[in-house]
Amino acid sequence: MRRFVIGSARNLIESSRQKYQFERSILSSPYRFLSSSPAADSPSSSSSSSSTMAHPVSLNTINPKVIECEYAVRGEIVTLAQKLQEEIQTKPDAHPFEEILYCNIGNPQSLGQQPITFFREVLALCDHPAILDKSETQGLFSADSIERAWQILDQIPGRATGAYSHSQGIKGLRDTIAAGIEARDGFPADPNDIFLTDGASPAVHMMMQLLIRSEKDGILCPIPQYPLYSASIALHGGTLVPYYLDEATGWGLEVSELKKQLETSRSKGITVRALVVINPGNPTGQVLAEENQKAIVEFCKQEGLVLLADEVYQENVYVPEKKFHSFKKVSRSMGYGEKDIALVSFQSVSKGYYGECGKRGGYMEVTGFGADVREQIYKVASVNLCSNISGQILASLVMSPPKVGDESYESYSAERDGILSSLARRAKTLEDAFSKLEGVTCNKAEGAMYLFPRIDLPEKAIKAAEAAKKAPDAYYCQRLLAATGIVFVPGSGFGQVSSWHLAF
Repeated sequence: MRRFVIGSARNLIESSRQKYQFERSILSSPYRFLSSSPAADSPSSSSSSSSTMAHPVSLNTINPKVIECEYAVRGEIVTLAQKLQEEIQTKPDAHPFEEILYCNIGNPQSLGQQPITFFREVLALCDHPAILDKSETQGLFSADSIERAWQILDQIPGRATGAYSHSQGIKGLRDTIAAGIEARDGFPADPNDIFLTDGASPAVHMMMQLLIRSEKDGILCPIPQYPLYSASIALHGGTLVPYYLDEATGWGLEVSELKKQLETSRSKGITVRALVVINPGNPTGQVLAEENQKAIVEFCKQEGLVLLADEVYQENVYVPEKKFHSFKKVSRSMGYGEKDIALVSFQSVSKGYYGECGKRGGYMEVTGFGADVREQIYKVASVNLCSNISGQILASLVMSPPKVGDESYESYSAERDGILSSLARRAKTLEDAFSKLEGVTCNKAEGAMYLFPRIDLPEKAIKAAEAAKKAPDAYYCQRLLAATGIVFVPGSGFGQVSSWHLAF
């Protein structure tokens, strides 16, 4: 029986502050992974010379950019959680909880969210087209899922979902996605601007690889930020230029802050190449107002920056006074076209109401780049041959779901609306629960899938964290895990340094 339900979040978190002490055996165990020194080589029984031979691979000989890279949502806390989970499986009474609850990453289906039936029916039929002509199929699958599967298969050479595709993705699927973008925004979209990828993350890496030439190239990123960006910038050898979201105004993005950080970086000899904006925010959950977006577009145009728009949570807006607007729609509504601003928009099938994280589907729409640069982007994409076909199909379905009159429309709408209303309800429940806790404050959840509550830790706890050589919120998350089995990510893992937070 799942012990944790949304309505009991307050009690679970309070219990971690009151009842259980973090056991010294865990703090001193190998699970801490605090030492980065490689273990000494053990003597070899077969050769006396091998005992003195240096290992060909060590922390001193691998790429230092890999060591510098950090990714908090799959970091030390999660490694410890996995060890605890193994202990529970072998000895159920080893800890004061029965299971580990992973709240460290947006992974809806792992927590019980069901996939959209229409999407899965189409995928199943595409992967096994031999059943399309069978009479039994008519009774098991909706008519529009069968029709859509035929349409998609006709766009795939050889009707083979196990074959490579064009490096940008199957042309017919890109046509569908471009039509979906145009319907969403009211402005034309070109399928040749679409690059289908294994989720949004590879697309981000591709753009960092394209833009970063050395450590003298900087990328403006929000703080707090989804650590994909800091990790990718580190791996590609660039410099993260932070701009700080204002917690007091609901994690507002101020253009004056962008200008300040840009000027400071330029004075240090950093060439700032691009601005990352995450809307709706991750992990902060704010939704940008359209006027704010216009100011951001104008800033990028005036300063000659590429606008990297992370829009993977565009379906996840929970407050009636806010609405998602793509940065492409905003820029086009301002009269700016291809020659005015370079803009890359990222979308993923992992988020929204679909939550198909494991299918690894997504795309980026690349606009405002010259043909010569576009050729280089295509070359980078072609190195990986292509993204997986199931993800490509899902990306096209997300941008072209059932329409009024289709057999699946009512069931699809009910599933979509049920998931989104559930997400909104749970966001509000947790927001209220956190806000009622002593020493915890939490901003309003406007969108995305996360809350970023602030914790006010006593001086004694901060000193204990310093003694353990950890950030105070990381130390708190480790103790919380040991007491309750709940996996949170410390706010410091998202770059937040002036105050302590939990990402949930």
